[in-house]
Amino acid sequence: MSYLFSPKPRALLADFARSNVLLAFDFDGTLAPIVDHPRDAVLRPATKALLRQVTQLYPCVVISGRSRADVRHRLSGTGVHSVVGNHGADLCSGRGLHERVALWESQLETGLADLTGVWVENKGLSLSVHYRNSPEKREARRRAVKAGITLAGAKVTPAKQAVNIVSSAVPDKGKAVEIQLQQLGCERVIFIGDDNTDEDVFVRDLGGALLGVTVGTRKSAAGYRLRSQLEIDRLLRTFVELRDPAQVTKRA
Repeated sequence: MSYLFSPKPRALLADFARSNVLLAFDFDGTLAPIVDHPRDAVLRPATKALLRQVTQLYPCVVISGRSRADVRHRLSGTGVHSVVGNHGADLCSGRGLHERVALWESQLETGLADLTGVWVENKGLSLSVHYRNSPEKREARRRAVKAGITLAGAKVTPAKQAVNIVSSAVPDKGKAVEIQLQQLGCERVIFIGDDNTDEDVFVRDLGGALLGVTVGTRKSAAGYRLRSQLEIDRLLRTFVELRDPAQVTKRA
């Protein structure tokens, strides 16, 4: 895995940026910094301004573990073309899934009720068990994973001080990227994400049409990385620099 801003990857990034490319981003830990509580996540003003410039030059989507409505609210005014929430589950019909997720929520809350600082977030089509405020994080994580894998039909993915739970039958982020590529008529995609559910994109076989960028130093199947979330502004600024603004007029 190479640092994206070293000389050789910069040339590849430029090649992608000047093609018929889709830019796809995760939200938490990628566009927005990780915070103690999900409700407090927000784009930095500089990031929001840069993202607004980028969306005038490229088709842009955000694929997040949050609900679609939640992310759209936090992206208001940026011009992002579309949002897929719940790790890709938004792309299914949802028929019966809300009820199943609500049942899982009840089962998890019962099974984890004795753990301090642990709470279950219901995002409609998926759940997250948060343990950031637990005094015994390792035990909380272990218990949350163990409880999750007992849920019928659930896919369990440990995340950053949370455990994500979604139906194993719904589209993941990798499938979401493929669908967005097709719908928007793009030939290539640059995807930037920071967490384990983003690996469903990085491992996707798109025949050389994917440039995957992970955020941070964790092990990843992505080919390239940013050192931290603080570098997202530099990347957005680079996207602007690599595409002639005159192309906006040509596409309009």
